[in-house]
Amino acid sequence: MTENLDTRRPDAPTLAGQYQPGEVEQRRYEQWVADGRFRASAHSDKPPFTIVIPPPNVTGSLHMGHALDHTVQDALVRRKRMQGFEALWLPGMDHAGIATQNVVERQLAAQGLSRHDLGREKFVERVWQWKAESGGSILGQMRRLGDSVDWDRERFTMDEGLSRAVLTMFKKLYDDGLIYRANRIINWCPRCLTALSDIEVEHSDDDGELVSIRYSDDVVVATTRAETMLGDTAVAVHPDDERYRHLIGTEVELPLTGRRIPIVGDAHVDPAFGTGMVKVTPAHDPNDFEIGQRHDLPALTIMDERGVITAPGPFEGLDRFEARPAIVAALRAEGRIVAEKRPYVHAVGHCSRCRTTVEPRLSLQWFVNTSPLAKAAGDAVRDGRVAIEPADLAKRYFAWVDNMHDWCISRQLWWGHRIPVWYGPNGEVVCVGPDEQPPTGEGWHQDEDVLDTWFSSGLWPFSTLGWPEQTAELAKFYPTSVLVTGYDILFFWVARMMMFGLYAMDGKQPFDVIALHGMVRDEHGKKMSKSFGNVVDPLDWIDRYGADATRFTLARGANPGGDVPVSEDWCQGSRNFCNKLWNATRFALLNGAHTAGPLPGAAELSTVDRWILSRLAQVTAEVDEQFEAYEFAKVCDLLYHFAWDDVCDWYVELSKPVLAAGGAAADTSRRVLGHVLDQLLRLLHPVIPFVTEELWTALTGGETVMTAAWPVADRARIDTGAEAEIATLQRVVTEVRRFRSDQGLRPTQRVAARLDGLAGAGVAAHEPLIRSLARLDAAGDDFQASATLAMPGEVSVALDTRGSIDIAAERARLTKDRAAAEKEAGQARAKLDNPAFVGKAPEHVVAKIRDRLAAAEADLTRIDAALEALPS
Repeated sequence: MTENLDTRRPDAPTLAGQYQPGEVEQRRYEQWVADGRFRASAHSDKPPFTIVIPPPNVTGSLHMGHALDHTVQDALVRRKRMQGFEALWLPGMDHAGIATQNVVERQLAAQGLSRHDLGREKFVERVWQWKAESGGSILGQMRRLGDSVDWDRERFTMDEGLSRAVLTMFKKLYDDGLIYRANRIINWCPRCLTALSDIEVEHSDDDGELVSIRYSDDVVVATTRAETMLGDTAVAVHPDDERYRHLIGTEVELPLTGRRIPIVGDAHVDPAFGTGMVKVTPAHDPNDFEIGQRHDLPALTIMDERGVITAPGPFEGLDRFEARPAIVAALRAEGRIVAEKRPYVHAVGHCSRCRTTVEPRLSLQWFVNTSPLAKAAGDAVRDGRVAIEPADLAKRYFAWVDNMHDWCISRQLWWGHRIPVWYGPNGEVVCVGPDEQPPTGEGWHQDEDVLDTWFSSGLWPFSTLGWPEQTAELAKFYPTSVLVTGYDILFFWVARMMMFGLYAMDGKQPFDVIALHGMVRDEHGKKMSKSFGNVVDPLDWIDRYGADATRFTLARGANPGGDVPVSEDWCQGSRNFCNKLWNATRFALLNGAHTAGPLPGAAELSTVDRWILSRLAQVTAEVDEQFEAYEFAKVCDLLYHFAWDDVCDWYVELSKPVLAAGGAAADTSRRVLGHVLDQLLRLLHPVIPFVTEELWTALTGGETVMTAAWPVADRARIDTGAEAEIATLQRVVTEVRRFRSDQGLRPTQRVAARLDGLAGAGVAAHEPLIRSLARLDAAGDDFQASATLAMPGEVSVALDTRGSIDIAAERARLTKDRAAAEKEAGQARAKLDNPAFVGKAPEHVVAKIRDRLAAAEADLTRIDAALEALPS
């Protein structure tokens, strides 16, 4: 690739012998930022394209999920810039209420302090100090990945503007009757001492125990949480269950307590599950709470906020997990344990921050009435205002928004947006907006809780653009164009943004498209986990292989909605791909390739030049089509094979003899090679920005590929005749190369050969190229064919390999190939001879089998001719 054919122009820039990402990436990124390449103007006349980054936690660092998400977003934004859009990619961070408070509390604990020692105001000051000194390290890591975000617009969910938006939204919802305070069952973390949202609860299959308890001769219930029986206030059966209908309305004594509780009939009970009887603990189970509401049952709280038993009696003061075996032992002593199943694997919720087992808990909290908001969010997708890619994930979205429960938005933390509600001495309740003064005077106090982090991030698509003010940014860039995120938070964050965006922005959706990708997994498809030991740090790959290689590896696996497997071997392959581009461009520069002046017309081009321009036109069109469908894996695969196979392995090699010969044909090849590389580097830039920037500026002399026009397929250059001609040339060269490799011939070893049938195949003019690429000399007077390669299109290559190959080994190879071809032909014939198959299979399937048979028969003809030509 790097040989010098002495045609280099005097002013050609030089490239190092190998691409070194560490010498390019930081320099290029800093120059982009200094030149303002990422800035977007609200006053531009260009059409807008907007992505607001899913805000990473201020406590977070770049992991593979982020790297995938950011690579996809950056590819979309960079392409749109090149297409002439005013492209805004808006960065920012989430204040991450629970996670951030935990970090600072751990620091205090190391000093022997708690947040209560500081008090609320001083603690919040301490968190802001931590944020200034240590938070947001992920922002620097985003720069290393190459994120082309508008850093001038960076936002934080606790900054002044976004805090104003939060207060405005709370007040609006409150005044419209969509926010209320009530005692409801919520997820509670006994370690973090706060309510949790559904997304902050991670479920896993844990070993537990299932015990069946006899309350009386007629009543047996089963439970995995025996300690909660202390709070039972009923036993429920299905009202139509013939076994127990006579018990409805009677009472049973609750063991260990002496309390009598009713037996109620409720349709929630599944008669086929267990005994068909369930214990009802309204204060400690969400389903039981609903049963309790329907039957006006009391709700007895028998644990405190730390999971310690508070019910009077022998178990008072025990932790919930200490109380469980103690209660089972007490029941066993009374002969009430009917059955025990241990271990009993069942789904258990854990706090995503500290892994503590979550406790369902009856608690006074603030809620959003989601019914009208969720309906609007569903309607926006159903009526086409918002598209979900891939479309088959829309059913998951509807399953969530159509069955959404009211949302608990209060958290028992100090770090976050404090709920703007004040309570008076006589039971007054006042919600205060951002431009209102809170009530003062003796006895007035503000609610102690803060809002769920997802409340502020639900406003992200419009609060970051200046809402509630009617800014130029909001007018220009809202609705945003596309949201790129993982399918795992479709139900939580995406749904909340949809609800709030439609509500606050008068029915205007927060984004036009929701593009969903899957989770990054290891090469075996296994979820990455520290416990599995398969977690990959993208920064490690960036250090060793470069940001481009890391990005290309992720994007090449990114199918819409599908999980993304990655491996270090694939990243090494992506680095090799970057080096391949580097070497090809270096070769082009050394040999005078350029982009000056228009391309010659088809009549002035060789078949090889017309072929590569035809391939470029087709690939450009396909890349555009796949980009619009969010098929990033297909985009990368198309460009990889076009670059590696068509450009580097074939066009560059086919050009070498032309360039060496000089003259007008060489000048044309230099221009075509320069054009093809120019367009290829533009097409690749969105995914691998650093190496393409370095190569494109060297090749073209332009300032930056970032603002170069995105390629448009020149369909007039599509030349099926040239493609067919070069395809035949490639088959001939490939078959000869395969034969040479099988025989162990050195790549540089030349072999005398006679080429027959080239004229009939339409490639007679390319005989010099075929001989050059396949290392074939002309047949002399002493030529004697020792092997003949027959190929489709009546082309045959007779080779004089006397003394060069092992005849017995070649015969064995061809015999093996013949057996495989005969087997393929036999299988195809069997299907085509089967009337049931031919009559029922779709026509395209039958046609494919016919093509397989024809190809196998052609292989048999070719192999038989080659065997016959071998010396005996």
